[in-house]
Amino acid sequence: MNTLEITKKILNKYNIRANKRYGQNFLIDDDILTGIVNVADIKKEDLVIEIGPGLGNLTKYLLESAGYVIAVEIDKKMIEILNDRFSKYKNFLLLNEDILKVNIDEIIKKIEKESGIKYKNIKVVANLPYYVTTPIIFKLLQDENKINEITIMVQKEVADRMVANVKSKDYGILTLMVKYLADADIKLEVKNTCFIPAPNVTSSVIKLIKDKKYTVSNEKMLFDLIHSSFAQRRKKMINSLVATRFMNLDKSFIENIFKECNIDFNTRAEELSIEKYIQIVNNINEKNK
Repeated sequence: MNTLEITKKILNKYNIRANKRYGQNFLIDDDILTGIVNVADIKKEDLVIEIGPGLGNLTKYLLESAGYVIAVEIDKKMIEILNDRFSKYKNFLLLNEDILKVNIDEIIKKIEKESGIKYKNIKVVANLPYYVTTPIIFKLLQDENKINEITIMVQKEVADRMVANVKSKDYGILTLMVKYLADADIKLEVKNTCFIPAPNVTSSVIKLIKDKKYTVSNEKMLFDLIHSSFAQRRKKMINSLVATRFMNLDKSFIENIFKECNIDFNTRAEELSIEKYIQIVNNINEKNK
């Protein structure tokens, strides 16, 4: 029985439908499911966190390949289904939680202590709901230190933003945050016909390998600078920083920093590389010593 048949059987058995509130679209294409596991390169020495497993179509493939799987599902209706399908697996933990409120590092630490196993890699694999994609990506990249790799399915436009080039329309806050914290690579394109119900968009599978290649004198200031710079994207970057009261710096101070960094005063936020944003922060810190 293929995943499409299994999905229809489960939906009928439990008399449920996809919950729009949680952005549910159930992946039913076996080739794509296998492709995701292959892209994530799941092995027995890996501990995998799956976000939003839903009916468990991807979970099944992950459990067969990984050393341990933690599934975090917010929808209570899915918990009974997931327990019925996977309670027999010894390498499975199901949490009825909101991923944005979960301390993943603490859970991993607890599992490793109880099992006595130190997993070589901690990986996230997920088909992310479109409505909350960006906050989850930021959390995984910034807050969860134990995670090494993230393989996620997202709306194609979001994936394009993560790998966008300077001066392109897709280049923005998400681009810079990803560039600073990880290496990103789009691996698969997924048609809407691979889901039940079919979403109105095309999806992409993107792999993020956490890698802080850059050093900056004040990381929080860097993130604040990026957000302030794009707050009024159509304005010149200097004017946007003044309008958002970035660090309460006056315009002349910011202009002086731009001059030192060899940045034109007419520059807009999408025209600067991550290296230039770091240079601005370092120069501000140097002056504020």
